Formats: sequence, C-alpha cells, structure tokens
Amino acid sequence: MHNLPFDEPGRFWRGNLHTHSTLSDGAQTPEAICRDYREAGYDFISLTDHFMEKYNFPIADTLPFRTQSFATILGAELHAGQIGNGTIWHILAVGLPPYFAIPVAGESGPQLAQRAMAAGAFVAAAHPSWYALSEADLLSLGPVHAVEIFNGIAGGDNDRSDSWPLLNVLLDRGYRYFAIAADDAHRKPGYTDFCEGWVQVKAAENAPDALLAALKAGHFYSSTGPAIHDVQVTPGQSVTVRCSPAARIFVTGSHRQGRHAFGHGLTSAELDISDLDSPYLRVTVRDAQGKRAWTNPIWFA
Repeated sequence: MHNLPFDEPGRFWRGNLHTHSTLSDGAQTPEAICRDYREAGYDFISLTDHFMEKYNFPIADTLPFRTQSFATILGAELHAGQIGNGTIWHILAVGLPPYFAIPVAGESGPQLAQRAMAAGAFVAAAHPSWYALSEADLLSLGPVHAVEIFNGIAGGDNDRSDSWPLLNVLLDRGYRYFAIAADDAHRKPGYTDFCEGWVQVKAAENAPDALLAALKAGHFYSSTGPAIHDVQVTPGQSVTVRCSPAARIFVTGSHRQGRHAFGHGLTSAELDISDLDSPYLRVTVRDAQGKRAWTNPIWFA
C-alpha cells in the first residue's frame, strides 16, 4: 500500500505551497505574507514568487521570518518555454536552493522542471486547468512529484480552480502523481485567495528538511476545509475513514468507479470495495458547505 500518511510517525502540519509577494506580482511583502499565514494558524509556507527576468529572478529569503512554531521552505514558480497552446510554463518548485540558476536561453519547461528536481525541490505542475495544460504537456514534464488539483485564486480569476479531471485521466492510464491544493495567494483586491487550499503534511518535526521529505514521500493530504483524521485500507475488502463532520465521504477508483457514504455530520464510514476493480483509489471528504479534502492516490501495488 502506497501513500498513506496516517500511520507515519509525527503529526500533521498545515502548510501553503504556493503564494506570491511584492518580489513578483503579489500585493504584500514577504514579511507580511509570513505573518498573515502564521497568524491564520499555518505551521509553514513556501513563498513561491515568479522566477522571471522582469522580477529579477527572486527566491525569497524567508529565513528571518521563521519562528520556533512556524517554518518556511524556499521556493519559486518557474517559467520557461511554452506549453502546447503557446503560453509560458508555470511550474511550482518547493525546496529550491537559494543559488538556483536562472533559465538559460532556449531552456524548456520540462528541462527546467528536471533541473529543479535535481536541485532537491518538490516539483508540481501548477494550476493546469487555469491555463488549459494538456495531457501531453503534463507528461512532457517527466516524473515530477505532483499536480496542483486545487488553486484558490483561479476560482476568482477564470473559475478554473479544479484540475482533478486532468489528473483522473492520467491516473487511469497508470501515471502516478501526488495531488496538492494551494492558495496561489496574491492578496489583491477582488480576489478571495487566502486560506483557500492547503496541504496537511505528516512529519516528525516542523522543519524544512522533514517537511520536504514527507512531501516527496506523499505523506500528506490536501484540503479546502475538512480534516481527514485517518484512512485504513484493507485491499479487496474495505476502506475505513475518520474525518471532521462531513456530508459525504467518497472512495474513487478508475473509470467511473466509486463508493460513497452520506449523512448529517458524518465523522466516520466503512465503505465496501470488494467489487472495486481498480489499481488505485483515493478518498474525498465533502462537508455541508461543499468544501473538500482529498487523499493522494493510494496504489495497491
């Protein structure tokens, strides 16, 4: 069984992996961004400004804003080359070294993504639905870690916050990616992009190296509201879920396969998967307000 964080040692740490400051096109300084997330109850963030020439290729130094209870991970949103529809690549890289080299002339998005991975970063395809990233585009990145399946600002920008449809197709074809939710907060007037989506990472300590290792291992789930307390899978038999009060709990497999439980204030469910013919499954918890939490895809082999 792969990518179940619930039995891992440590505890869950709440974090945002995608946000912007005045170093690129955000409205708040790095210090203010870190303060606001800390005061909102987050345990860590990665400040991922646009790594572009017009912004002087920033990798924000957030070390001064770390505290004993609040961690920061260096990162950036990387850009190079073009996707199939002619727009520039958007690639999220969390855990970059401060000396990460700027893109060279002619460097493609996939080349840049692989260079970020080689430098130790957790790399994800940012907001695929927002700019109509295709299956071919995503596959051209090579073995990146994750797909950003929820992007907070996209919901207010062009109503394309949800990228699960693209990931579902690739999962059905056997490709293995983790799934992350993030704000992509810019904090500009007219947008609701703060505390909209986050990850809950299971790690022994709230420190950059431990958080990065847990992200790369898939020891996390993503949320826009609900909490998932535990998921236990007995292959060929059942899935047991414990969560914050929910209206529905789903188990989703390949093609159209799924199982669900529903109720008012549902906090646990055991779902029969004895006839689920799928090499993987994932769990979704949806509350009465329509907010969701998602596990990573859980592969049986």
